[in-house]
Amino acid sequence: MRRRNSQERLVFNDIAIIDIAEEGKGVGKTDDLVLFVEKAIPGDVVDVELMRKKKSFGEGRIQTLKKASEYRVEPFCEHFGVCGGCKWQHMTYDAQLLFKQQSVENALTRIGKVDTSSMEPILASGQTEYYRNKLEYTFSNKKWLTTLDDNVEDMNMDALGFHVPGRFDKILNVSHCYLQEDPSNVLRNSVREFAVANALSFYDLRDHSGVLRNLIIRISSTGELMVIVVFAYPEEGQVELLMSFIKDKFPSITSLLYIINQKKNDTIFDQEIEIYNGRDFIYEEMEGLKFKVGPKSFYQTNSAQAYELYKITRDFAGLSGDELVYDLYTGAGTIANFVAKYAKEVIGVEYVPSAIEDAKINSEINGVKNTKFYAGDMKDVLTASFIAKHGKPDVVITDPPRAGMHTDVVARLLEMESPKIVYVSCNAATQARDLTLLAEKYDVVRIKPVDMFPHTQHVENVVLLKLKG
Repeated sequence: MRRRNSQERLVFNDIAIIDIAEEGKGVGKTDDLVLFVEKAIPGDVVDVELMRKKKSFGEGRIQTLKKASEYRVEPFCEHFGVCGGCKWQHMTYDAQLLFKQQSVENALTRIGKVDTSSMEPILASGQTEYYRNKLEYTFSNKKWLTTLDDNVEDMNMDALGFHVPGRFDKILNVSHCYLQEDPSNVLRNSVREFAVANALSFYDLRDHSGVLRNLIIRISSTGELMVIVVFAYPEEGQVELLMSFIKDKFPSITSLLYIINQKKNDTIFDQEIEIYNGRDFIYEEMEGLKFKVGPKSFYQTNSAQAYELYKITRDFAGLSGDELVYDLYTGAGTIANFVAKYAKEVIGVEYVPSAIEDAKINSEINGVKNTKFYAGDMKDVLTASFIAKHGKPDVVITDPPRAGMHTDVVARLLEMESPKIVYVSCNAATQARDLTLLAEKYDVVRIKPVDMFPHTQHVENVVLLKLKG
């Protein structure tokens, strides 16, 4: 049955939610439409208000929850539903794992035509709250108003928090975030209160004006703390005013840094980092190895689960100590250094030159002598002459970005005919696409999903491929 509400939007009644989509929305069906419904869970029966319609599908939101799914629970964060960070807080963690496992299996079978009989149960995250080691907050003079806000006319509109999904210019002021342990929340709230009290203007994301732009907090597994304040257009004395406050209020900060960024975008990779107090890096630790993490370094944002992911990767590689390993998309060389003592030599390749410098430093500080690292576009570096110089690898570990591997890189892997490939992916769909191409010469023999990001739809997946006999 369908009807129209007072806003003249189409409403579909009594829609049974039967599946969950890649982006985390519930899936229901009418006679002629597939409906993707925000915050709906398989097992729900809902009235759906249609927000957007395409030829064969529509996007909607729940108008009335007629019957709640057995997986549905009360979200624990007051910002759920407005903040886009934890879209699955309204379902049990066991259900999240179930749907993540299903999403990986669906991608591999539908896109990659992969036999998933070797698929192992997803590895749950030991922590489901306060698991992130890095968060980036945005200052804005245009606070996103919610039902929690009263007395709007007299309200201070300065916000420090996260972008509201779909709105680049609106920031949700965050009171308490369950993604990062303290002192993250105390620090963020203290900075906001001090800035407001001292008339430090918050950034205008449309006009590109204001003093305060971003606040980045990194907390390592060793307990070290990095805080980066990004200013836009500070006046004389304002940088010193805020930075001295943070230094005195939070003496446990290991690395207190700031940046003056007057570009139109928030990226800091091309910006000069200024040290206000302490050093310009913190240490992460994993199985006795120390990893130097700077303000521009990439490091898996769930430290504890990254360790589990890397152990699975090493297990899949099955190293005996005599192997030449290629670690593609090596980043700061975390996996390369992690597996190095189990291999004869590890060759790491990465696009970002600064990451390669970090990788070299990480080998040096850990006394790892059997690694070599090279910077450049993977499809340009991984040439026949490169392989001839360094040797044909016994094992290839590849951990590409969400877009997966370039077809030229896949072609080179097929030419190399390494006996084993361990493919780590944060996007099962692009991984499945690449596996289709690799199926020309490789069989998938092991599959293991890993949950790195509880309360989100994101999932990592590790696949072991062996060269066909």
